[in-house]
Amino acid sequence: MCGIAGEVAFRGERADLHRVELMTDSMADRGPDGEGTWTNGWAALGHRRLSVIDLSEGGSQPMTDDGSGLALAFNGCIYNHHELRRELQRYYVFGSTSDTEVVIKAYRHWGENFVDHLVGMFAVALVDERRNCIVLARDRLGIKPLYITESAGRMRFASTLPALLAVGGVDTTIDDVALHHYLSWHSIVPAPRTILRGVRKLPPATVRVITPDGGQRDRVYWKPDVRHEALGIEWG
Repeated sequence: MCGIAGEVAFRGERADLHRVELMTDSMADRGPDGEGTWTNGWAALGHRRLSVIDLSEGGSQPMTDDGSGLALAFNGCIYNHHELRRELQRYYVFGSTSDTEVVIKAYRHWGENFVDHLVGMFAVALVDERRNCIVLARDRLGIKPLYITESAGRMRFASTLPALLAVGGVDTTIDDVALHHYLSWHSIVPAPRTILRGVRKLPPATVRVITPDGGQRDRVYWKPDVRHEALGIEWG
């Protein structure tokens, strides 16, 4: 399953690596095979690893990419990673057999459009030091979760709600609208809401770019085609 966590501090502040370590530790059951943290000052990443595709240390996270200023924490599985690797090997040297490295090389090659090339389930947190931003992304159907809380000039994110709650500072009162959704729609709370007022979910099929001044912008990179022609339905 794995688990990712992180904190971003805005306007010259430093991310609290200790908080990220606490969030990461709280997800030990999701990733019993290893853990790691990384920080560049204003951003910090944490990861709990479940070794599946690459069992070696080469697949450890957070993963950095030499010379590109990229650091990645990734949860999920990229089903077409073999095909993407063959394409990207024309331009880059790979040091592991992990799909994680394919994700980081895909971003290096295609930038924010990297998600258009990924087939699978994923939640991604990627720090781009050259562009001075952090990129969050989620798979098309939102299979892999990414929870976010913001307060006092900081943003934290994690794969689980308990991980965010592990470091406190979260408004845990019930979101009335979310509760209505939960009771009305078979125990489902649609993104971006969660049952907690102080926590939101990154919506599915969304790339969010965050800058050190607190700026944010979203791009929805996929929507289902529900036209009856696309579904193969004949009317009449």
